Amino acid sequence: MSDPYASRAAVHEHMADGFGSVRVLPLDPVADAAVLHRWVSGGRAFFWGMNGLTERQVAEIYTHMDTLDTHHAYLVVKDGEPAALLQTYEPEADRVGDCYPVEPGDIGIHLLIAPAGPEGVRPGWTGALLAVMVGFALLGLDRRRVVVDPDVANEKAVARFLRQGFTAGPEVVLPEIDLPDVYLPEKKAQLAFLTRETILGGR
Repeated sequence: MSDPYASRAAVHEHMADGFGSVRVLPLDPVADAAVLHRWVSGGRAFFWGMNGLTERQVAEIYTHMDTLDTHHAYLVVKDGEPAALLQTYEPEADRVGDCYPVEPGDIGIHLLIAPAGPEGVRPGWTGALLAVMVGFALLGLDRRRVVVDPDVANEKAVARFLRQGFTAGPEVVLPEIDLPDVYLPEKKAQLAFLTRETILGGR
């Protein structure tokens, strides 16, 4: 089967042993809107905050993000199939920056894994993808520390990050954002951090 994403330039590529080829592509807000809309509309994506939006509204949100220098969105493709949505952001330009002492070299990430297909649950899938994304953020983007801010009620996500080697930080309340181009309700979040030294063993 041909890869419909083969012609799109990747910002990061990784061949994970026993998992497959993973490519990180800059998100195309229009071309990728249908895929994203399917993902964010599902009940499992409740904490992503886009349940109930139309495909056009999803496209508009990411079109706006594409104008920012501090926030970026990527489509993660595994063996030619869409596998995840990755967002990176500069913590000092995000509401999380009001909630902890940002350090030089910090980068924030949000990761939404695609729902399982007909084959059902895929053991090790999330961990393998997250490892590639962390490698992209720390090594590909040359950063010192990744910060994540899952909702405290999203116990699965919090547990996943801790299993992946993240260290739990404080529970914080991210303030409401109410701007013409973006609205985010207040969120109680569990901060967690992963340093470059942790994954490289001090190298």
